[in-house]
Amino acid sequence: MSSFNVHEIRKDFVTLSQVVNGRPLVYFDNAATTHKPSAVLEQVRLYNEKMHANPNRGAHTLGVLATQAYEDAREKVRAFINAKEAQEVIFTKNATEALNLIAYSYGMSQIEVGDEIVICISEHHSNILPWQQVAQAKKATLKYLYLTPDYRLDMTEVEAKITEKTKLVSIAQMSNVLGTIYPVKEIAEYAHKVGAVIVVDAAQSVPHLTVDVQELDADFLVFSGHKMLAPMGIGVLYGKRNLLEKMPPFLTGGDMIEYVEEQSATFAELPNKFEAGTPNVEGAVGLAAAIDYLTAIGLEIVHQHELELTAYALEKLKEIPYIKVYGPDNVKQRGGVISFSVANCHPHDVASIVDTYGVALRAGHHCAQPLMKYLQVPATSRISFYLYNTLEEIDVFIESIKSVRKWLGYGS
Repeated sequence: MSSFNVHEIRKDFVTLSQVVNGRPLVYFDNAATTHKPSAVLEQVRLYNEKMHANPNRGAHTLGVLATQAYEDAREKVRAFINAKEAQEVIFTKNATEALNLIAYSYGMSQIEVGDEIVICISEHHSNILPWQQVAQAKKATLKYLYLTPDYRLDMTEVEAKITEKTKLVSIAQMSNVLGTIYPVKEIAEYAHKVGAVIVVDAAQSVPHLTVDVQELDADFLVFSGHKMLAPMGIGVLYGKRNLLEKMPPFLTGGDMIEYVEEQSATFAELPNKFEAGTPNVEGAVGLAAAIDYLTAIGLEIVHQHELELTAYALEKLKEIPYIKVYGPDNVKQRGGVISFSVANCHPHDVASIVDTYGVALRAGHHCAQPLMKYLQVPATSRISFYLYNTLEEIDVFIESIKSVRKWLGYGS
């Protein structure tokens, strides 16, 4: 990592230089959303000042420039995840919308009575609720994969739950609570053996790991821009062309049609069929700039930096007897997300107290209430890292955590 200087990287992020409650900001809520480097902000500014117009609708110069910027961003995403063609990349407003698109378009049209949908107990609500709706509407069965005592997913569980009745498997590549990285490629291979399709929620993995949709053999894959240095309001749905082509539109309206008659309509080719209305071009431009930024550094370097941070934080947390950590001990099996509990302290109190030290962390159920019930906890605290975090920030966090019980009257 000799070429990676985190202190130089931090100069690109104006937000990180601010003071919170009299202390330098320590931002450890990256699994929820990340900050944007100056290069991304500059590209969005340039788009808005020089080429902003409604794409795909006008032959004037600004309309052409906006269309080109939008489609250039699509190609950038295609290359980033190694999709076969740009038409397999659908822009959405986030991963949640992308999952709903799959559920309501593919799920509602392909799932039948008695079919099975398989998901993991650790899924984000965005990857639970759409499948609950499909299962209820189509009278299908929703089944859950459960974890080993060390918070991993064993292939014996996968092979037991995925059967000849399974029509669809949907799973996060990396848990937003446990940090566990699941064997998505092996799960996809097994799902395909029984004729099922696999949906990969890559919201927590694409920003941190090299993700190749062809290598994974994912049928669908989704992620959000705001978790990888891009603006909010832009997300991606990747789908294999043969599946996307047989799916009905999710939303209808402007720009997704071929012809409209009084009583009928025909729909546009991919990807326009799934992009009704005016798109978020500045979000797409920002996402393209974020991809350029991450690519220039190298995702493998980003991942190695986060492994170093995670290993260091885990070591420090395990030295504190009243803290319990949730997730694999082996850092090679997890990403830069650590959920934990402080004995006899509510996570919301923990978050409020460490905030006085300038530390931003997450407290709550993390949109994963079934997992919280499975872990037999009401909520947890969570820290999550990205390329701009440092070992020194972890030391500040540890200092703040050690003060929590004292603040609450436990003496230590």
